Amino acid sequence: MQLLKLEATMVSLSASHLKPRCFSSSSFSSGVKVCPWRGLDEWRESHLNENRKWGEHGPEPLPLFCDSTPLGQASSLAELGSIVLSTSDPLAKSQLSHMAYSMWRRQNLPLGISVPPSRPARPPNPQLVSPKEIPAPKDSGLPLNAYMLHNLAHVELNAIDLAWDTVVRFSPYSEILGEGFFADFAHVADDESRHFSWCSQRLAELGFKYGDMPAHNILWRECEKSSDNVAARLAVIPLVQEARGLDAGPRLVKKLVGFGDNRTSKIVARIADEEIAHVAVGVYWFASVCQKMNCAPGSTFKDLLKEYNVELKGPFNYAARDEAGIPRDWYDDASMSNQDKKDKDGHKKQLSEVYERLASIIAMEKENSSWTKPPE
Repeated sequence: MQLLKLEATMVSLSASHLKPRCFSSSSFSSGVKVCPWRGLDEWRESHLNENRKWGEHGPEPLPLFCDSTPLGQASSLAELGSIVLSTSDPLAKSQLSHMAYSMWRRQNLPLGISVPPSRPARPPNPQLVSPKEIPAPKDSGLPLNAYMLHNLAHVELNAIDLAWDTVVRFSPYSEILGEGFFADFAHVADDESRHFSWCSQRLAELGFKYGDMPAHNILWRECEKSSDNVAARLAVIPLVQEARGLDAGPRLVKKLVGFGDNRTSKIVARIADEEIAHVAVGVYWFASVCQKMNCAPGSTFKDLLKEYNVELKGPFNYAARDEAGIPRDWYDDASMSNQDKKDKDGHKKQLSEVYERLASIIAMEKENSSWTKPPE
């Protein structure tokens, strides 16, 4: 399922085929209906969001003023994305992400073509370690609320790069994928930069900053896996990684409320709510790509996760996932089709019969050995 194979099947299709719609069984030979999130059109058509400050009562405008930026060297969306990816300072990356998206929309720049860096630029801190080396809250040197907020800030910073990498990496295929694909993921990058800004501000209010404790590099590792396949990128990042944010958000909010930090809990709740749009974007474009490839999205999603060794972990926030439009049978075995259940139940029955026969043979062997055992 390499990208070049995808190109061959998509090259004759125009952007007019990419308008919002429901993808049903007639298109995919699948009994599951995939419908976009109800708020997707409203999200796409929304004005530039300048609410980058978290005020006393929630998000507030914080216009960015910068006399000179490297963005002036760019003449297309893809080039703007490459500059953001090549920026190491986290706050500068967040600000440039918003400025890049704003420039593209306001100046009506073309999509263009660019090559992303092999890895996004990163600051010296936080130190990137394996998940097993991430300190427990009690050993981190941070209070629980700052610990959880730092972890979220790390996710949001990575999410900025993940979205821009998708824009830049697949920019040579803009005629195949359509302008809407790149507009959506640039919009996602802008949202993620705003989320990182909120997290950074709140960390500073608590007396800490991003980089005060180690972090893992799992998110970028998953991104690298899917660098050669747009369908895999959509499956791995928005439909797995970002969907995990939908699962974890409510639990994180409850922990923060229990800790007594209502201000941080409101920030996290708002971020979790806005992530629904990002997962919905993934559902929409994954279904669209599958339609162009004439393959069923549900089975293709599962096949890609196996091929790229990506694990699905619960517990799942079914309500949020349903709202984002992910069919449950894509990720939850309990929601599989009746035929799949029959096949699985039949397999279990066959195994049960085998085990029963083995148990019977073992019991007979024991009985025979007791009869043949010589008296003491």
